[in-house]
Amino acid sequence: MTRKNLVGTALAVLTTGLVLAGCSSGSGGGHDMGTMSSAPTTTSAMSAPSGEHNDADIAFAQGMIPHHAGAIDMSKLAQGRTSNTTVLDLATRIEKAQDPEIELMTEWLKAWGAETSPSQGHDAHGSSVPGMMNTDEMDKLMAAKDAEFDRLFLEGMIKHHQGAIDMAKTELQQGGNTEAKELAQKIIDNQQAEIIEMQGLLQAG
Repeated sequence: MTRKNLVGTALAVLTTGLVLAGCSSGSGGGHDMGTMSSAPTTTSAMSAPSGEHNDADIAFAQGMIPHHAGAIDMSKLAQGRTSNTTVLDLATRIEKAQDPEIELMTEWLKAWGAETSPSQGHDAHGSSVPGMMNTDEMDKLMAAKDAEFDRLFLEGMIKHHQGAIDMAKTELQQGGNTEAKELAQKIIDNQQAEIIEMQGLLQAG
């Protein structure tokens, strides 16, 4: 009788173990499939800009792209026109900071199905883009050398930066896209600091 009980108990344990193993395998497989299917969506959502935006966000990106391009145009002129290492360093920093932001805003506009600015840089100057140098001012900057270049560059870039800050403040007030507003605040913080730096250079020079 004891032998029968042992055999029965062993069969019961074996059967239970097989059932539990099957449930565990099925459940685990289900979770793995869910994880695999959701991972690409999560990654895509993190890399793509938010779809929530309004007209102010579009106007901000469309206006800031040529505005940044104008600052880059001005910065590139420093090479060969001044030997002032401080001005050269500032021009390099401006170019390195604003070029990636142009790429970022261009991607936003594409994702939003909006037109990117058809023209960039100082060819696109107009009253609708605050702080941009006009053609005559750019011609004078291109013709200037050394201390004269430094003065015109710093004065022009201060005005240019202030225009960008004004545009960014409008985005903070009217925009709806989180990433665009974060960039607007970054522009305000960085360019206000550079304005203070450039004012100091003008006073020192």
